[in-house]
Amino acid sequence: MGVFSKELGIDLGTMFTRIAEGGQVILEEPSIVAVNLEEQKMIEIGRGAQGMLGRVDEEQIQVTRVLRHGVVAYYEYTQILLHELVGRVGGGLGFIRLRPKLMVTHPYGVTSVERRAVHEAALDVGDAQLVPQPLAAALGVDLPIGTPTGNMIVLLGGGCSQAAVIAMHDIVSGETLRLGGLDLDEAIATYVRRKYGLIIGLPTAEQVKIRIGAAIPQDEELSIDIQGQDQVSGLPKPLTLTTGEVVEAVEDTLDQIFESVRRVLEKTPPELASDIIDRGIALCGGAALLRGMDKLMTQEMGVPTYLVDRPLTCVAEGACRALNLYDLIKRNLPQY
Repeated sequence: MGVFSKELGIDLGTMFTRIAEGGQVILEEPSIVAVNLEEQKMIEIGRGAQGMLGRVDEEQIQVTRVLRHGVVAYYEYTQILLHELVGRVGGGLGFIRLRPKLMVTHPYGVTSVERRAVHEAALDVGDAQLVPQPLAAALGVDLPIGTPTGNMIVLLGGGCSQAAVIAMHDIVSGETLRLGGLDLDEAIATYVRRKYGLIIGLPTAEQVKIRIGAAIPQDEELSIDIQGQDQVSGLPKPLTLTTGEVVEAVEDTLDQIFESVRRVLEKTPPELASDIIDRGIALCGGAALLRGMDKLMTQEMGVPTYLVDRPLTCVAEGACRALNLYDLIKRNLPQY
């Protein structure tokens, strides 16, 4: 940490914004805001706003995620969110309050316009630099990316899925697919509606995914009781879902993600591909916690895949480390 200003790594994600200092996450809040439409006034940010999802009059209160598929969807709301969250962790020491130094993440391969939106929103808060999320994740899990050997990381986030092969602090080949954990939730909700004629909200679908969800059939079949709205009568109706049904619901979405990872492997130089077979694929991100995801990816790719130790926080932790390595990595960072 600097003498007079804080040095913060910020993982600005579709689902959560995480702030790390000294290599550890010190704040985590949903990237959600609630706005009174009549007064055009922000009334809740983060967890308070998340609790309003699907529970308020949408004509009076807009509850929204400030990012879509990993990129800024509401610029002013993103500014306010960052200002509030960085303010909570402080902007300086003692009586001298200097602008913090920030390293903010963004999905790999986004357009210059999308990168600039993130950069300008962060500049409102502090002296900001940007780093691609796969590179930050690799730093966060201590992959030896400063060497000429190939390292592959797959980041399954809420709004997008990213795969990248990294060597010499540079992304040699990579791809971002704008499908993620939220799309798994939508797949579960669609499955329930089509099979049972029951409408459930995305927060309910997310709870189903977290509590009983899996990527492959499990030895222990779990179940969950949920409530929904009958599509015909409009009345509340109970339903019990099983793990096997969730596996069936998310299959098509996962197939698209694996196809994206396969394309990255196909574009990887042979020598680096050989390294990846020896080292395996590092798997991180919230959607990576779906039961059996690492096993299914191993089967689909034919390459050993393992879940990293801190799949949820490694991007923010890596962004913090990227500040200290900025002179080494800046030549490989995209301009904005």
